[in-house]
Amino acid sequence: MRGAGRDVLSLALMDARNHTLRLFSQYQQALEPVNFVVPELQIINPPLWELGHVGWFQEWWIGRNLQRGRGVYCDPAHARLASIEPGADRWWDSANVPHSRRWTLDLPGVAACRAYLLDTLESTLELLDKAGDDDAALYFYRLCLFHEDMHAEALTYTAQTLGLALDKALLQAFTPPTMTMREPVLVPATAWKLGCADSPHTAGFVFDNEKAQHPVSVPEFEIDAQPVSWAQFVEFVDDGGYDRPELWQPAGWDWLQNKAKAEGQHPGRRGPRYVERIGGGSGAVMQTRFGKTMRMLGNQPAMHMSWWEADAWCRWAGRRLPAEVEWEVAAHTAARLGFRWGDVWEWTGSTFRPYPGFVPGPYAEYSQPWFGSHKVLRGASPATRARMKHPKYRNFYRPERDDIFCGFRSCAL
Repeated sequence: MRGAGRDVLSLALMDARNHTLRLFSQYQQALEPVNFVVPELQIINPPLWELGHVGWFQEWWIGRNLQRGRGVYCDPAHARLASIEPGADRWWDSANVPHSRRWTLDLPGVAACRAYLLDTLESTLELLDKAGDDDAALYFYRLCLFHEDMHAEALTYTAQTLGLALDKALLQAFTPPTMTMREPVLVPATAWKLGCADSPHTAGFVFDNEKAQHPVSVPEFEIDAQPVSWAQFVEFVDDGGYDRPELWQPAGWDWLQNKAKAEGQHPGRRGPRYVERIGGGSGAVMQTRFGKTMRMLGNQPAMHMSWWEADAWCRWAGRRLPAEVEWEVAAHTAARLGFRWGDVWEWTGSTFRPYPGFVPGPYAEYSQPWFGSHKVLRGASPATRARMKHPKYRNFYRPERDDIFCGFRSCAL
């Protein structure tokens, strides 16, 4: 999809909008009677705001963007055309509407938001039909497609956070798969080109934080063939992993104690987020999935833990989190040895930083504000659209985030 032409992009943009609206229909069933009022949480957006923002972003970068054909050379500060919705910038401009203010906006109702999404998509498809075929001409169509896919996944996280029920097909689609457990993989030393090439001779879309491609010398390393499973994580819990400060980084231990106090838990947190019961004699894991408590299988990837919990498990096991370059090398070269990815977002040991030669894209708020404070995740989750899955893609969240569909794998010390 990163190199998709106009015809494929047109179909994908329609597919993305249909998926967004299908997810939102789940919210309508649960929340329309209460006017979509949800708890004000730092980790979610108000659902109606999220819906409108998807349409606003597409209109801002395509329908209203007089420089849309320039691609990465677009001046993001140039004057825009007016929106078809007079209040759009006041409501949905994420760069200028702080998270805390999104809860008090006089947002339009769901029918008006749906109409805005329909109108903006219609405009986008008309302009796409007249666009050129080169990467510059298609840059913003690809960006908006992937942006909508990211927000669809965010709507899925939010449904999990709020405990919203999903229809049977969606619930099944978002259920983590079972894994065939294999021995760790030994990856030979290599000189690796980290990141994506970005040149006139390399067709396709590249996220700004994936540039510039640069060589990295990677020593030989051993990495798990698959993410850590629930059976493996239960051993850490049963061995008192949540009660042993020596296994935790100081900031992680502080996070754990504060989390226990905030959740009113005594004697304290005993497992990843949404876990109702873990370990003990049966070794069972009961985790709430979209408002329904389900038994997780031992060979499913352990999920919904913070970076701190993943790091503590590694310390307990005498292992470590992989560097993101190690993960990328393994994803590209070790599939024949049994390396499997795409079941869950995977925390790495790397802090999210710019690659040498980084230049922010026109959507400058995408990466630059988060360097240094976030950790890199690689892979994908069951809620990730297939076209988003890419072994070079860098996801990034703060280390305390545990609401996303995240797990981890480990490397030998």
